[in-house]
Amino acid sequence: MADDQLEAVAQLWEEHLKAVFPTRWHGLSSGKVDLVTLDADIGGCVTTWLENFGRLDASRQRVIRTRIADLDRMRTGLDDATELAYCDRLRAMAIAISRR
Repeated sequence: MADDQLEAVAQLWEEHLKAVFPTRWHGLSSGKVDLVTLDADIGGCVTTWLENFGRLDASRQRVIRTRIADLDRMRTGLDDATELAYCDRLRAMAIAISRR
């Protein structure tokens, strides 16, 4: 795993930790996806990936691929700039850690 990819994801993660979870997302779901759980699942995969120096086990690989698809579906319904930025940052991290 290239150090620059680890650093890029770590930086996105730090930004994400400082970001305010979109108020409208509390208790909201997109289709069958609870947005709080979506955020938590991706966050758990990101922290594991960072702690394991760029590696995810097969189970987390499946989770992250599913969550990327969930993000893609839910993003189409967003029009608020803050929500879009939050979603795009989540997706950028998810995409980065899903690559083997």
